[in-house]
Parts: sequence; structure tokens; C-alpha cells
Amino acid sequence: MNNLTTLIKRLEAATSRLEDMVPAISDPSASANGVSSLPESGLTAPGGGLRDEPGTPQQQPMAPLPPAIDDFDALINGDVKTFVNMSEEIGGLVAEQSAAVLRAFAAERKFLIVTTKAKKPDIQSTVYMEVLKDLQSTMGVVNDIREANRASPLFKHLTTVSEGINLLGWVANETKPVDTITEMLSSAQFWGNKVIQEYKEKDQTHVQWVQTFYRIFKSLTGYVKQHYPSGLTWNPNGIDPLQATEEVNNPDQSSTKSPPPPSSARGPPPPPPLPNFDNPPPPPPMPPNGLSTSHNPSDMGAVFDEISRGESVTSKLRKVDPSSQTHKNPSLRAGSAVPSAPVRSDSSSSRGKSPIPGTKPKPESMRAKKPPKKELEGNKWSIENYDSYSGMLEIPAQITHSILISRCAKTTIRVLGKANAISLDNCSQVSLVIDSLVSAVDVIKSPKFELQVLGTLPTILLDQVDGAAVYLGRGSLGTEVFTSKCTGVNLNLPPPGEEEDYIERALPEQIKSVIRDGVVVSEIVEHAG
Repeated sequence: MNNLTTLIKRLEAATSRLEDMVPAISDPSASANGVSSLPESGLTAPGGGLRDEPGTPQQQPMAPLPPAIDDFDALINGDVKTFVNMSEEIGGLVAEQSAAVLRAFAAERKFLIVTTKAKKPDIQSTVYMEVLKDLQSTMGVVNDIREANRASPLFKHLTTVSEGINLLGWVANETKPVDTITEMLSSAQFWGNKVIQEYKEKDQTHVQWVQTFYRIFKSLTGYVKQHYPSGLTWNPNGIDPLQATEEVNNPDQSSTKSPPPPSSARGPPPPPPLPNFDNPPPPPPMPPNGLSTSHNPSDMGAVFDEISRGESVTSKLRKVDPSSQTHKNPSLRAGSAVPSAPVRSDSSSSRGKSPIPGTKPKPESMRAKKPPKKELEGNKWSIENYDSYSGMLEIPAQITHSILISRCAKTTIRVLGKANAISLDNCSQVSLVIDSLVSAVDVIKSPKFELQVLGTLPTILLDQVDGAAVYLGRGSLGTEVFTSKCTGVNLNLPPPGEEEDYIERALPEQIKSVIRDGVVVSEIVEHAG
């Protein structure tokens, strides 16, 4: 019996020691640096564990980004940040514009995240435009900086970036997005190479700045080829695009949510009862005598006083002329409108009507493309709607023919023979090769225009042309060039020798006007450096 009692006491002592060891073994991190980490009494659940306080927000774990977004972040943190740093070394407007470029890349990053979460909307819908709104506005800021500082000595820098920022528009190309980047690189190089040529002997910082900007095109081309070779992809099982945009723009609201209250806690107050539309409450009682409270009885008395005046009330009314009365003129009843009465001389009826605002024209991107047209009507050639023509468009002209070229893009046109006159209107990246003309070449609103004269040409008229290269032959050195609101116009003169290159001469863009002896004198601004 004594042995049994001793054995029981030993078992109880061993059990007590094991119970003391269990907390330290089950939670070795409960004590750190010799200080025990104990739960507060207010956070202890009835079972002894930890519980969350009601209403305490819980941070959801961040979902990993897709590989396409990670690579785009690497592009921004790499070549784009390097370009921004080089722009800050130059400073001024260049640094300001580079900050806008960085914001544009950040906006495109958000757009790419939206495509991983949302279904593809209709490109012509307002939903698609709403998703692209942030990207379009930031790209517009880059161009606005250029337009607001045309007189800046760094205008070529600003134009280089302004022409190249459209590379972010590759997301709208559904077949070959790389072609968009390549095309924008050519536009940027047109001005960037001018910066290199101007500063290569003066300051290498500007040359390196252009080269870092070019590297963005190369990196973005590799990125698009790797992730989107055939166009941007969307999530076929995704959510609504506007909802995805809201989640991307406000990640804190979508990732931080309050957990549901515990079952033991008291729930929120019940919602108010729904309104009963079957038995609406009766209307308020009418005021005495059936009069509405919104009208003063004295006002009604004034109305009756006016009526009692008789003919004096209608003395100021305009009398209808018998020629305008339909019951006396059956011919007026057949028509749909009554002829307007002559305007009276008194001031009470001489007030004119506001003009009806005209309808704004649709932008070029929303207009339906018309078929190309090449037609001779009498002595007038009409060349229209040629876009990216593969070969050289030839026009057999005679001395009495005039040629009108409109709404053409990325097309080379060859005029064979001597024509009378040529006019270009609203064309882009059109190259024109002519033999000789009797009159002039008139170019209006046609950026990136090129002209080569093989024979003679009396006059060239350029109006609102942004970027033009004119190559003159030996027989056209007497050509007169008139420019208005033009930038980047260069004349290429024939070299002295047969094997030498053309000599490039830029037309002036800045004019200084001063008053001398009461007369306005204008001079060309020359930059010496």
C-alpha cells in the first residue's frame, strides 16, 4: 500500500513538471530577449487564445504582380529613371518635361495592371476612353510644355521628347505594337539628331541625354516583343474595367477591409423599414378658401386690376400683318413656315437671336477612312486618302494641269512632266518629287513634308508646317520660299562637286521687331554659340 502511494505521488510530480514545460515548447517565440510576450487581457478570448477587437482593420496580403508588370517596373527604374536624372542635370524646362514623362509611364503601368484584372471593353466605347483617360492626359502634358515654350533655346530638346512620348500609344495597336514604337522613334530622331549635331562640339551632356532617351525606345521594344508581341491582352475572366480602374487607383480601399464582427458580438442596428408605396400617406390639407399658400391674395388682386384696364393692356402688342395671316392667305397654309416679319426700329423688338452653334468636326481617329482617289477632272488632278502607299505614286502632268493632294500620309508622289501648280493640304509625312512647275507649290498644315525639285520652281509657300526638308536642284536656286507659322524648315542646296553631300541651311523661325524713328523694323534673331 505504501509503495502504491509513493508511486502515485511520483506520477503527480512528473505530470506537474510536464505541464510547466508545455508552454515553453509549444511557443518558443513567446519570449524574446528575456522578456515574455503576453497577450493583453482585453485581447484574450474566453478559450485562452488571442482574438481580434471588433472593427480593427486587417491588412490583406498583397498579391504578387504578374511578370509583365515586374518587367515594366524594371524598365521604369532603369532607363526611364536614367533619362530623368540626365534631364535634371540640364535642368529648366527639360527637367520639368522629364518629370511629366515619368508620370506618363506610371499612368501606363496602372493601365497595364487594369488589363490583368479586367475584361476587354469595346474600343469605341466610353468605358475604354475612361480607362485610358489618365494616360492620355499625362501624355498631353508633355506636349503642352513644348507648345507653351516655342521661344525657348531648348525647343529642340522639348520637341524631341514631345514627338517621342507617343511611343506609349503602342497599347492601342492591336496587331503590331512594335511598329508604333519604331515609328515614334523615327519622329524623335528627326529632332534628337539636331540636338546631337548642335551640341556634339559644345556639351556632351546634351548628346548623352539624347542617347538615354533613345535607349527607352530600345528597352520598350524588347519588353513589348516579350510580353505583347501581337497586341495588348486582357483578362477574359476579369471584372468590369471601371471597377478594376478604381481598385488600381485606390489600392488602400480595396486591400484594407473590416472583418465581420464575431457571432457573439452585438450586431449593427436593424435597417429602417422600407417605404410603403402601396398605401402612400394622404396629401396635406388645403389651406382655407382653396387658395394655395404659394400665392399671395394681393398678387391675384393685382392681376385682376391689370385685366380691368381694357385696351391699355394690349396696346404694346405687335399687330400681325395681313400678309402673314394664314387664314387670309391659303398659300401660307401649304407651306411649313410663316415668313418672318420685318424688323421694327424700336429697341424693344430689335434684339437679335443668338446664333446656333455649329457642330464640331470629328477628330481624325474617329472618322471613317475613305478609299484612295486619283482622278483627273478637266485640268485638275485630285489625289486623296492615300495612306502608307507601298510604291511610288506617279502622276503624268501637263503644263495646264493643277494638282491637289489632300489627306494623304506616308506616301511618296512623283509628278512626271511640267505642271502648272501643286497644293498639299492636311497631309502627313508626304514626299513629293517634281520636275518643273510654272507657278508654285503650296503646302498647308502638312507636317514632316519633303520636296525634291529636279528642274525649276519659282515659288514655295509653306503655311503651318512643322518639319520640312526641301532639296533644290541647280536649276532652282532662284526659288523664293515664303513661310508662315512654320518650324523646322531646312533647305538643302546642291553641293559644288558631284560627289559631295547637300548643304543644309535652316530657315529662320525667330524674328525681333524694334521701333526706329517711328518705323517698325524686323530682324532675324541669330544665336551665336
